[in-house]
Amino acid sequence: MNGWLGCAAAFLGIGGPLVLWGVVSGSTDRRILAQNAGGTVVALALLLMAQGYARPSYVDLALVLALLGPAGTLVCVRLLADDLGPGAPRGSTVVTYACVAASAAVTVAVCVAATPGRSTVKTAVIGVLVAAGNVIASRSLSVGVVDEADADE
Repeated sequence: MNGWLGCAAAFLGIGGPLVLWGVVSGSTDRRILAQNAGGTVVALALLLMAQGYARPSYVDLALVLALLGPAGTLVCVRLLADDLGPGAPRGSTVVTYACVAASAAVTVAVCVAATPGRSTVKTAVIGVLVAAGNVIASRSLSVGVVDEADADE
């Protein structure tokens, strides 16, 4: 086991139980926030495993997860709009900042270790997508879904 795989294992070993605890307990908005953080943990672990195993296909999986994770969160917010409480769930800014910081740290580390070229650009794009997806999904939870009738007033 090399350092990359050790970091991926630590990421999943620490982040996994925290995400699981958030998904199985608490209010609906907290569960949605934990689901979004889970997508981040897995996407970043895939980037680390791609570097550790030297498998570019894992980077492609991380890219798909970085695109679909926040989209799934937005769909959940839209479908469960009636069950969501007003305002952001407690601790959402801490979770969002932690996910953005982890995204930046993993992305920079993998980009520095990767050979310059297409793989570095792809990794940087994945890092930006993961970070931006977390911010957008967290913002959608705090703002909620605006009905067209409310928007006209």
